[in-house]
Parts: sequence; structure tokens; C-alpha cells
Amino acid sequence: MKAVILVGGFGTRLRPLTLTTPKNLLPVGHVPMVERVIGQLAQHGVTEAVLSLGYKPDTFLEAYPDGTCAGVELHYAVEDEPLDTAGAIRFAAGEAGIDERFVVVNGDVLTDLDVTRLIRFHDASGAEATIALHTVEDPSRYGVVVTDVAGQVEAFIEKPPADEAPSKAINAGTYVLEPSVLGRIPVGRKVSVERETFPGLVEDGSLYALDGNAYWLDAGTPETYLQANLDLLPAEGSSVHPEAFVADSAHVERSVVGARASIGEDATLTEALVLDGATVEAGARVHRSIVGAGATVRAGAELLDLTVIGADVDIEPSARLTGERVPADS
Repeated sequence: MKAVILVGGFGTRLRPLTLTTPKNLLPVGHVPMVERVIGQLAQHGVTEAVLSLGYKPDTFLEAYPDGTCAGVELHYAVEDEPLDTAGAIRFAAGEAGIDERFVVVNGDVLTDLDVTRLIRFHDASGAEATIALHTVEDPSRYGVVVTDVAGQVEAFIEKPPADEAPSKAINAGTYVLEPSVLGRIPVGRKVSVERETFPGLVEDGSLYALDGNAYWLDAGTPETYLQANLDLLPAEGSSVHPEAFVADSAHVERSVVGARASIGEDATLTEALVLDGATVEAGARVHRSIVGAGATVRAGAELLDLTVIGADVDIEPSARLTGERVPADS
């Protein structure tokens, strides 16, 4: 079975980390996010995947030079200009020669969804397209889905105001599509699967949806990206890469420390993410914040409350940053 994985976005919500690295190549528990996504699909019979690329496409080729990831054969579809979600799906599927039922996933969604169950439901319902659902308290950031008792979608509303959302069931970013869906997507312009393709399928009665009843996280913001890393930790534990250095007097609590990172004497990490090659010097404190690859937090500095430090940034000694992003943007 084949899959299209949407990884072409600029990752603006995760800046400054994504100024140097596409978000789907950022590590989650020491493994690139895209590799976790593909590994999950491989467990459900996906043997080939096409990456729909736009932003910094060469970094993906460099990361997987043998053309495989998590045991899955990779293809690459590089957009000359952004085509939006449906346009990207059609372009990628065409580049990979997909002419049979296939799976589509958003590359920044981490889940243990039973994709096999979703495919079986799709087949049994005779759907042209099937969406995995997830229930959230605030659906206003997502596509909200209303179904009948059989799972046929009656309404698909993209990002409604919270007080107007008719359901808390949202589009969870995993789809099973028949190749006929590709013919519904115009070429030569941007096309949104959420705003054009899915509503058209609703009108024809051929869109179905199923609650995944699964772990689900959109890892596209600093808060959720940090949470994705923390969610993989053992109870009360931390994850320190074997190639990292942590001083004996450092205090590391529910944190992730990447390869070749260095944590100095009396430094404190609590619910922190320190990426590869970063340095946290003596007496510095990192609390619920992210230190980018190769960055340096000098002695006595404090990073608090979702401060995000970009790659190779140098934070001066005794600085105190709360909820900031450095560099701010570019």
C-alpha cells in the first residue's frame, strides 16, 4: 500500500526552530518526526510513501540518502510553488504514479491510530474518501466533522468559531482515498482539501469518517512539539541520549537531552527539550522551554515558560527569558 505524506509547510508556528530545519525533521524522542509518522504507517502495511515537499526539500534527501525511511521506500514530489493541501496530494500522487486506494497523512500529526481499522471501515462503507476523527475540547482550530450513525459525513466545516462548532469531532489528518478523488482536484492552482475537496464529497454523499479512539497530537506549535517529546518519557523519567554529557551535579527532571548536548554543573532542566549539540552551562535553568541544535545557554541564564531558542543562538550569561523566541523571526 502507498501513502502520501504532507511535509511541505514552512513550519511558521515553530519558528525559530524551523528557520534552519523543516519541522518534520525535528526530533521527537531522538527520532525525526517524519520517521515516527512513516514508522507508524509501516505497521499497517504501507510499503511506499511519497513525501510532498516544498520547504527545504534537499534536507529530506540528505536525511534519507538511500531512499528508505523506517523500512518504507520513499519517493519525493517537490512543488515549484505551494499548491495547498489538495493540490499537494494530487501532485504527489501523480509523481509517484498512484492509481489505487492510498493513505494520506499530515506529517506533523503524531498518533497511534489503527490505520488498518480505518481502511476496513472505508472498504465496508463503500466510501470514496474516509477521514479519521479525533475529539477535542476546542475545535475552532480544525476542520469540524458531523456524521450520521453510519459514519457518512453530513457536514465538514473548516475552523468554525468555537461557539458555532456543531461538533467536537475534528479532522485528525489521516485519510483513505480512492484514486477517483484525484480527479476532483483541479490542476494549475492552489486547492484546499478541507475547503473544496471534502465539501464536494459531502455533497455527493461519498465522504465517511471514523473516530480513531487514539493518541493524537498536532506537533506544529512549540507547546505541542515539546509535549510530543515529553509524552514519550517514562513515568517520572528523562531521556538523555547516550552521546550527551550531563554533569553529576546537574538536575534533569522529565526532560529530553539530544546527542552531543552538554549540561553543565548545577544546571537545572525541568520539562525541557535540549536538541543535538546544544550547551546549557553551569547554573543555567531551562524550564518548559526548548534549546535549539547547537545553541548555547550561558552560565546562570534562565529560559522559562515556552521560551524557544533557535539553532546556534548564544544566550548571554544570567539572561532571563520568559515565553520568548530567539531569534524572533526572519
